[in-house]
Amino acid sequence: MVNFLLLILGVGLLTVGGEALIRGSLAAARRLGVSPLLSGLVIVGFGTSAPELVVSVDAALNQRPDIAIGNVVGSNIGNILLILGTCALITPLAVKPLALRRDAVTVVVASILFLVLVGGRALGPTDSVIFLLSLVAYLVWAYWSERFHSAPSAELHKAEAEELTALPKSVVWTVTTVIIGLLLLIAGSQVLLMGAVGIAEHFRVSEAVIGLTLVAVGTSLPELTISVIAALRRHADVAVGNILGSNIFNLLGILGVSALLQPLPVHARILQFDQWVMLGTSLLLLFFLYTGRRLSRLEGGVLLAGYGVYVGLTFITYGG
Repeated sequence: MVNFLLLILGVGLLTVGGEALIRGSLAAARRLGVSPLLSGLVIVGFGTSAPELVVSVDAALNQRPDIAIGNVVGSNIGNILLILGTCALITPLAVKPLALRRDAVTVVVASILFLVLVGGRALGPTDSVIFLLSLVAYLVWAYWSERFHSAPSAELHKAEAEELTALPKSVVWTVTTVIIGLLLLIAGSQVLLMGAVGIAEHFRVSEAVIGLTLVAVGTSLPELTISVIAALRRHADVAVGNILGSNIFNLLGILGVSALLQPLPVHARILQFDQWVMLGTSLLLLFFLYTGRRLSRLEGGVLLAGYGVYVGLTFITYGG
């Protein structure tokens, strides 16, 4: 019971901290004259991954690679199957394929890059550099294409920056909000890891399983919040674009930073099962977006059912 309470408390701290960091960063960006396009692309699209970043880095530094990698892989799977499935049930997500083609394809390419770099072993410093350089290349490509070619996706990222309201007004409150957000993220990651490790030891399941499920879902709550709000407001492109941006940063940014700090051996079950599920869900989303130009309620139901099957297999077949 204590471990579950720690897990819930950690998730709560991460959620509040991530929200505060995003709002404070957006307020600072506006004061500094940063364009809504860049704010939406970087701060919102990647800021929602702050909990995953802090937890994975903390896990890597504490010699818990199964949680560090499981958190990223599990979050990417949950973002598509659980979060987009939920959003599509709220309202069909009609999207502009041209606006999302770059990011949807990048998610698939990043998933393939993970499979190639892992290669049945571990992620090390060389892999980290490749991930981080790929992330920089993506950001430069994205900003250049949208800034100078008036890409339709530019409006998507501008809308992401405008999706959050009630930003801090004063300079002091802006700085305070950012600092509070960072402190809550750090504290939340520590508490979450304590609870997650305790649960794994109590139920005698691997840390990889806990990282792929409980930790992954907990750290994905900011993505869930932004995407559900966007779906309720009928901003379908924002809901989908937020998930795509988060998945790109999870793989290229979070694993890049984590592997740079500490070599990360990959658990056998992730090699045998989860990495293929991650790639498969990315391809399925790409297929849905291109064939129907939308995520229908039926497809949302398919995604949610897929997550149920995944979680069932995780604990029943691959629980060790």
